[in-house]
Amino acid sequence: MSDSESTAAAAPQDQISQQHRHNDAPAHKGKPSLLTSFSIWPPTQRTRDAVVNRLIETLSTPSPLSKRYGTMAADEASTTARLIEADAFAAAGGSAATEEDGIQILQVYSKEISKRMLDTVKSRIATAENGAAESETASSVVDSTAAAAGEDVKAEEY
Repeated sequence: MSDSESTAAAAPQDQISQQHRHNDAPAHKGKPSLLTSFSIWPPTQRTRDAVVNRLIETLSTPSPLSKRYGTMAADEASTTARLIEADAFAAAGGSAATEEDGIQILQVYSKEISKRMLDTVKSRIATAENGAAESETASSVVDSTAAAAGEDVKAEEY
């Protein structure tokens, strides 16, 4: 191998070696880093959409929650899920935060979603029970009225 060939073969190796040293350099020295920055709060729109989709699935398909409180129609679940997520996001403080605050805000966001979902399904079942109780009461009132009217008719016949 001639000197020019060995120099040409060594050049790519030196470039790779320099690139590794460059990539391993601490980011605070002003050199670009290949590491991407990561922020936990606020969540990306893609993450928020994933949360909404999971809520829709939880509210509209058989799950431990639906065994106790029933399922919603898909369109009702979609509307409800979007409201739950938006309210939870606003309650958690929809603005940007420092890295230390981000984890705490994310925990608040998560708890707000859970709380609002449970409140929603509980109020829905309570409304359904109240509606059933009201219809039973109305039905018994109608039955009582009909029975009283029937007795009045019978009394008039005699």
